[in-house]
Amino acid sequence: MEGQDEVSAREQHFHSQVRESTICFLLFAVLYIVSYFIITRYKRKSDEQEDEDAIVNRISLFLSTFTLAVSAGAVLLLPFSIISNEILLSFPQNYYIQWLNGSLIHGLWNLASLFSNLCLFVLMPFAFFFLESEGFAGLKKGIRARILETLVMLVLLALLILGIVWVASALIDKDAASMESLYDLWEFYLPYLYSCISLMGCLLLLLCTPVGLSRMFTVMGQLLVKPTILEDLDEQIYIITLEEEALQRRLNGLSSSVEYNITELEQELENVKTLKTKLERRKKASAWERNLVYPAVMVLLLIETSISVLLVACNILCLLVDETAMPKGTRGPGIGNASLSAFGFVGAALEIILIFYLMVSSVVGFYSLRFFGNFIPKKDDTTMTKIIGNCVSILVLSSALPVMSRTLASLTGRCGHVAWF
Repeated sequence: MEGQDEVSAREQHFHSQVRESTICFLLFAVLYIVSYFIITRYKRKSDEQEDEDAIVNRISLFLSTFTLAVSAGAVLLLPFSIISNEILLSFPQNYYIQWLNGSLIHGLWNLASLFSNLCLFVLMPFAFFFLESEGFAGLKKGIRARILETLVMLVLLALLILGIVWVASALIDKDAASMESLYDLWEFYLPYLYSCISLMGCLLLLLCTPVGLSRMFTVMGQLLVKPTILEDLDEQIYIITLEEEALQRRLNGLSSSVEYNITELEQELENVKTLKTKLERRKKASAWERNLVYPAVMVLLLIETSISVLLVACNILCLLVDETAMPKGTRGPGIGNASLSAFGFVGAALEIILIFYLMVSSVVGFYSLRFFGNFIPKKDDTTMTKIIGNCVSILVLSSALPVMSRTLASLTGRCGHVAWF
C-alpha cells in the first residue's frame, strides 16, 4: 500500500507540473502575441529591408517582444494573485478551479522573476549591442561577426557592472563575508542586483506617478470629445476650411526654390488639417458621447485619484506612528486562506482597479517627463533603438510596481507571499 501511495503521489505531482507548465505557456503565448502586435504597430516600416540589417532588426524585434510580454506578465500577476485568492475563498471545493492553487501562483512569480532578470541583464543588452554592432575590423562582415562583437561587449559590460557593485559593497559594507558573497552569482549577486534595479524603479515611480496623476485629466481630455457649451462648431469648421484653402493656394503659388517657406507652410497646413479633423470629430460625436461620457470619465478619474492619494496618506501616517505596519519579509497566510481586503471581493476589485490606475498613471508620468519625452513611440515611425529603450523602461517600472503598491498604498498588505524580492 505504501508503494502504491508513493506512486500515486508521484503521478499527481507529475500531472500537476504538466498542468502548470501548460497554463504558463498558454498565458505567455497570449501575452507574446499581444505584445508583438503592439510593437509592430509602432515599428518603423522603413526598417523592413531584405538584407543583413533586416535579420538583425527581426531578432531585436523578437527579443523586445519577449521583454514586453514579460513586463505585461509582471504587471498582471499582482491583480491575478488577488483575483485567484478571492475565487478560492468563494469556491474552495469547486472541482473546475482546482488548477488555481498556490503552487501555480508561486510558479508564475518565480518565472516572472527569472525572465525579468534574463531580459534586463541579457536579452535587452544583447538586442541593443547587436543592433549597433558592425563586426570587428579585419573580420569578414556578417551575422557571425556582429554576434561576436555583441558577446564581447556583453562580457565587458558584465565585468563593469560586477566591478561597480563590488566596489559599492566594499564602500558601504566593509565586511569580508558580504563581499565574498558577491561571488555567488546565482544565489546572491543577481537577486542583489535586481533589488537595486527595483529600488531605482521605485524611485522612478515615485517621480512619475504624481506627474501622471496630474496629467491623466489632460490626456483623457485629448482622447474624449468635450461638451460643446456656447460653441458654434460649424463656424469654427468654416473658418478652418478657409484658412486651409488659403495655405494651399500659397503653397501652389510658391516656387520650389523657396525651400524654407515651403517647409514652414507645409507644417502649418498639417496643423490646420489636424485641428479640422478634431473639430469634425466633435461635430460627428453623439450627444451621449459629448454630454455624458466626458463628465463621467472625469468624475471617475477624480474619484480614483482621491482614493489613491487618501490611501497613500493613511498608510504613510500608519508607517510613522505604528511600527508593526512596516512591510515584513515573512510569508502571508497563503493563497485561498484569507481575504486580502477587509471589504472582501468588493475591496479586492477596488484594489485591482487602483493597481491598474497606478500603473497607467506611472507610464503617463514617465512619458510626460522632459528627459524621457523623446521615448514616446509614434505609429509606424519608431526605431528599434527606441523600442528597446521603451521595453527596458516598462520592465523597470513593472518590477517596482508590487513593491511600491505594498509600501505606499497597502494594496497588497497581506500578500507578502507573492513578492519575488
